[in-house]
Amino acid sequence: MDVPAAMPLFAWPCLEDSPSLQTLAQFLRAIPDKPLLAALRKHRRNGRDDYPVEICWGVLLLTVALRHTQIQACLDELARNAQLRLLIGIESVDAIPKSHNMSRFLKKLGRVEFVELLSAAFDAMVRRLGDAVPDLGEQTAGDATALAARRDRAKPYPGLPQPTGGRKEYTDKDGRVTAAYEWFGYKLHLLVDSRHEVALAYRVTDTKAGDGQTLPPLLDQAENNLPDGRIDIVAYDRAADTEDVHADLAARNIRPLIETRHLWKSDPKRPIPGTDHLPVDIVHDEAGTVYCTDDSTDPSVHRRMLYWGHEKDRDTLKYRCPAAEQDWVCGCEHQCFKGRASGLIVRIPCALDPRRFPPIPRATQTFEKRYRDRTAVERVNGRLKIYWGVDDGNVTGAGRFHAMVGVVMLVHIGFATVLAEAPRRPDGIGYVGLGPVQEALQRSARAD
Repeated sequence: MDVPAAMPLFAWPCLEDSPSLQTLAQFLRAIPDKPLLAALRKHRRNGRDDYPVEICWGVLLLTVALRHTQIQACLDELARNAQLRLLIGIESVDAIPKSHNMSRFLKKLGRVEFVELLSAAFDAMVRRLGDAVPDLGEQTAGDATALAARRDRAKPYPGLPQPTGGRKEYTDKDGRVTAAYEWFGYKLHLLVDSRHEVALAYRVTDTKAGDGQTLPPLLDQAENNLPDGRIDIVAYDRAADTEDVHADLAARNIRPLIETRHLWKSDPKRPIPGTDHLPVDIVHDEAGTVYCTDDSTDPSVHRRMLYWGHEKDRDTLKYRCPAAEQDWVCGCEHQCFKGRASGLIVRIPCALDPRRFPPIPRATQTFEKRYRDRTAVERVNGRLKIYWGVDDGNVTGAGRFHAMVGVVMLVHIGFATVLAEAPRRPDGIGYVGLGPVQEALQRSARAD
């Protein structure tokens, strides 16, 4: 894999459309699949072993890594490519599994204990990257996306969510439905690093599960995969704008970047509790924007106060008089200034209402800039659905579906590891050695 020196650590544009044998070998070595293969061998016990679980597992990984739409296409390529066969331990064409063997293997892989081992392998790879990359997980973003699936006529494995019908509506500012999307299947919830576009946690639910309900388990998984205190920011859309989510993020000491759900039907601006002693009325809107009231005119005017930062030691938001900073005359100067050049200063505790007054207020440039980084989760969704086919809709049955999602997530984090380990090509003449991240990942791989 050819990665220029100027590219970022996770250079997703440099990922090969058709991976070379060297890249595939590096990818297969990066997957910590020994516990999964041991459990599969133990489950098979004394049954027929015409096609060992290691070979079936290798075929499944190559199907996703080589972007085949069906397992049969990968089997056909293995029949043509002897070097590719040797890569996963197949010595002859006769040793290639049949399509029905792979179908049974995929269904068996969908048992709850094996799905949990797939998730454990994913977590182990995230921990490896988190130890090597110092800023992995500092800025995160989450979202849920629809996945199409088919119901199996056979009795499903217990303990797995079953496919259901889902509907998502899009509304305008007035609350009118402008578009709707319906599907049958599941929802895939992701928490990704918004800078490196690497998934840190995932969860598959039915279509009825809300984003606010699944965000805390995603955070639990991500925090277990990363060093303590690594997650600093979580960006999410308005589906997670609930009091429970904001309270949970505040307890974890994580700063939220969450859009506001418009629920107020009346009183667009309401007084802020605890500001009765101030010379003028201090109010806020539904998004938490703070205004002071200029009652020198009739009718009175609400003027937006200037955000002056988050005081971490006090856990308060500091706001200043807009007239003092922008140098214009206000009718309430005689009440607010009182000999102070800074004018009126208001401090609002974040604990007063974590949903309205987060550490990064919504109506600020910092919020808008950081929130734009949430598009990283859309790009990760695009790779999972379009590049590796997690949403092709051809997988039948809950067991096969959950197994395939686990395999796709392993392929994603596996290629992320390959990109991070790849040495950089120098722009000029000479050789550029491995960086500290590449050396740390290689040491971790040797230790494993």
